[in-house]
Amino acid sequence: MSFRITKNITDGITLVHLHDDKQNVKISIAPHYGAMLHAFEVPLENGHYNIIENYSSEENIRETLTSSYKSSKLSPFPCRIRNAQYTMNGLLYEFPNKFPDGSAIHGLLFNKKFTLSAESQTEFMASVDFTYSFRAEDLGFPFNYTCTIRYSLFPDKTLQLQTILKNDDTVTIPLGDGWHPYFKLNAPVDDCTLQFPATGMLEFNEHLIPTGQTLPFSGFNQSRLLGDTILDNCFLVDENAGQPICVFSNPAAGLSIEFTADENYPYLQIYTPPNRKSIAIENLSAAPDCFNNKMGLLLLEPGTSKSLTLHYQVKTA
Repeated sequence: MSFRITKNITDGITLVHLHDDKQNVKISIAPHYGAMLHAFEVPLENGHYNIIENYSSEENIRETLTSSYKSSKLSPFPCRIRNAQYTMNGLLYEFPNKFPDGSAIHGLLFNKKFTLSAESQTEFMASVDFTYSFRAEDLGFPFNYTCTIRYSLFPDKTLQLQTILKNDDTVTIPLGDGWHPYFKLNAPVDDCTLQFPATGMLEFNEHLIPTGQTLPFSGFNQSRLLGDTILDNCFLVDENAGQPICVFSNPAAGLSIEFTADENYPYLQIYTPPNRKSIAIENLSAAPDCFNNKMGLLLLEPGTSKSLTLHYQVKTA
């Protein structure tokens, strides 16, 4: 069987692996840290290459997770909540854990221990589900909901990431969803190209909070070299009948990643870290500060669920 599932502990990190032995591809997930994507390994001429900038050990995760958030699942909100506060149904909520700038950041599940709740392997795919049931564990989000993350490895170096959110509460709850992986393509990002057809860019204030204005942007509608471009912005993108909404490439190595998303991910946050070794390409269902500005905010009624789907496909020369 070409597809299989294995489990082990590497550098102290408990991992679940999806394998496509025919194409020599391996996906690794760390369930104990928000079911984060730890590795997406593909074959190159000189051996396996991991396109995900990950953590070197469990100690490294513990030391740097809350400053880097690499590969974190962003739930129940992505990016920042202004002043860590929002109002819903006339009630003021405040998150006690704040980023140094005073905002709440990147949700509440990034350090939660998810449970492996289902697994499946066939001749055509390998798939695993990881589940976390949040039970009003934060003063800023005193609600009950379940987040299930389904990783499915398909042929042609394609990884599907599906998120299923279920409201287990008796009231309607606000939700936003997102992903925060850092991608690398065996070269500094300066030597890589980027393409994404944006319909606009959210204007940010100095705290990376949307002002409510949308600015025109077409800088990467065509593929172009990143060079010394610095990005820490949120763009509006359209789902386009299965066509990639973003392509990140290293032309010299013949290596690229294509991102396709359903209509539930209309925002694309892109960040270039100062070391220029990788780039964060973050598909979001809602804008930063969505609990306040309502941009893309999902209001999930009691007992109902919402599914959101994203694909990463790696192409090699």
